[in-house]
Amino acid sequence: MGGGIYLIQDDDRLVEMTEQAYDSEDRLQELLEKYPNLLAGDQIDRATPRRWLLIAREVAIPEEEGNGKWSLDHLFLDQNAIPTLVEVKSSNDSRSRREVIGQMLDYAANVVVYWPVESIVVQFESNCRDQGRDPEQIFEEFLGSDADEELFWQKVKTNLQAGKVRLAFVTDDISAELQRVVEFLNEQMDPTEVLAVEIKQYVSENGLKTLVPRIIGQTAEAQHKKSSATRERRRWDEVSFFQEFAARQGRDEAKIAKKIYEWAREQEPDVHVQWGTGDTYGGFAAKLKHKGMLLPELFTVDISGQLEISSSNYASQRPFNSEVKWLELRNQLSSIGLSLPADPTERRLPSLRLSTLQDEMTLQQVMATFEWIVDQIIP
Repeated sequence: MGGGIYLIQDDDRLVEMTEQAYDSEDRLQELLEKYPNLLAGDQIDRATPRRWLLIAREVAIPEEEGNGKWSLDHLFLDQNAIPTLVEVKSSNDSRSRREVIGQMLDYAANVVVYWPVESIVVQFESNCRDQGRDPEQIFEEFLGSDADEELFWQKVKTNLQAGKVRLAFVTDDISAELQRVVEFLNEQMDPTEVLAVEIKQYVSENGLKTLVPRIIGQTAEAQHKKSSATRERRRWDEVSFFQEFAARQGRDEAKIAKKIYEWAREQEPDVHVQWGTGDTYGGFAAKLKHKGMLLPELFTVDISGQLEISSSNYASQRPFNSEVKWLELRNQLSSIGLSLPADPTERRLPSLRLSTLQDEMTLQQVMATFEWIVDQIIP
């Protein structure tokens, strides 16, 4: 067993938690079914943590003849409608590493060719009924009441056809050999993502349990390849952006983003909204427009829920290229949580999360600050 971890109780008592193997592989599968967050969606995508919709456990994988030849441990979908195939293997599993990896690749190859999205919908609805839950209610909890369910399932179909799936090996102990194979596959396979999720269990003498997930496979090279490919594929517009924003960040944050967007549109012709690309950071930019020329942007709002500015953009603009006006700008932006450097030659990208603008007065202050900036640059 590995080293322990420690909890500090309310009475200031230190409790040692010691690593302990699961009673069985089935127990780890049960935990994943009950607590999908153990798949560590925040580690898979730190900018936009993955959220999970369980389709079913012990899913039959079709083959050419249409029969269910194999049984996948779990099938999840994330909020981007990416199918996530999960295979669980405990450290005392007698199957070889090659057998488990080969089986998962078989799953993926057959899923993208022989798995109609209609069968996934049927499995999802059947699993909901088995749990005594309403499929529409579960879907609404996952994506929000404003989400277009038909569009979501169409995206699942598109992702399957493009081979855009995620393969996740889940175990309580990732060996060095498995890590090397997973990292190699993840670097080479595109758009398929290959990851390993290690979920260690720690237990105290008085029965407390802690589960600690860790993601393996996201090497710098793999992340660069996949993020570059994604940026090239995804171009936003008003409809797609706000629909996806609500799915990822929730309806409340989407309303904030929409108000900022509508404010920018109301500033025309002095402000022009320009849509960008990128599945992780893309969104819209509010750019100043003066005498028919587009100036650098006032700010950008991206799909990860951030409002961001560029200090170098402001430093190059009159009147903020003077020391006095730069100090005044710093004070104005500081009041809404955006910190410019004291030295205007220092490059910085201050940002704030839209979730901090839930209060209407705070949001109005942000927009009033940018109105002041527009008036300064375009008197």
